[in-house]
Amino acid sequence: MSTADFSLNTLGMFCPIPVILTSKKMKTMALGETLEVLSDDKGIKKDMPIWCKNSGNELLSMQEEDGVITLCVRKKT
Repeated sequence: MSTADFSLNTLGMFCPIPVILTSKKMKTMALGETLEVLSDDKGIKKDMPIWCKNSGNELLSMQEEDGVITLCVRKKT
């Protein structure tokens, strides 16, 4: 079970859609809150760290299991 404040299921979607949806969701969150993002698009492993760096948010973790990539992002800006 996730300890994130929010969860975003982007399974079946391809970049840049998961990153765009992450960005939209983060705009509704308070500073310090965390978002769990589920994706099966391998491109997110490269795109999400870049988006976090460029947006000023923090990538807390990235794990892959059975083709599902789970990322946890903290709102910092």
